Amino acid sequence: MTGAGRTDSGVHAAGQVIAFEVDWRRGETALLRAINANLPDDIALQSLTSAPPGFHPRFDARARCYRYDVIQAEQRQPLLLHRAWRVREPLDGERLRQAAALLVGEYDFGAFGTPPKGENTVRRVYRSEWTAQPAEWGTLWTYRIEANAFLYRMVRRIVGALVTVGRGWWSVETFEAVFRRAELPAVKVIAPPQGLTLEAVRYK
Repeated sequence: MTGAGRTDSGVHAAGQVIAFEVDWRRGETALLRAINANLPDDIALQSLTSAPPGFHPRFDARARCYRYDVIQAEQRQPLLLHRAWRVREPLDGERLRQAAALLVGEYDFGAFGTPPKGENTVRRVYRSEWTAQPAEWGTLWTYRIEANAFLYRMVRRIVGALVTVGRGWWSVETFEAVFRRAELPAVKVIAPPQGLTLEAVRYK
């Protein structure tokens, strides 16, 4: 069986998939209700389905999509304290989007993280884009990146570097040069964890 769950502990995860074996004869609806009755309040399975033999939720994934929220606001926003990274400086949307677009394709992302195992830092990014939503207190900036796999802290380092560009502290050309160099020490700004959400995992 596989289950689609949501957890708000650590990295937020919406639509995360887990796999397990169970001896159960009362139907999937009853099983889903029974499992959720025994889970903590911040975790809940949303659906169940039968999985093919040998299915692995991590190694069979073809792509993952992460979202990162940044709020540009002069004052603290307590309701978003654990959901977003607050920056005071206005962000240049055109510069953010130009730099983000450079990441789409298959490249060595060694400037942004270390591999979970082995030494390969090449990844294929399918999507890398920013959207902005005006608010009374400022602007909610949302970054989404989808790739076949990710390096350790890759998304947070990318966001940190992109926000550096958006603040005007780096040019788009500097960002590209750092990225192409593929050397981890080059990116020193790591976005804090609270803005990061694993939004979707895609399978064949």
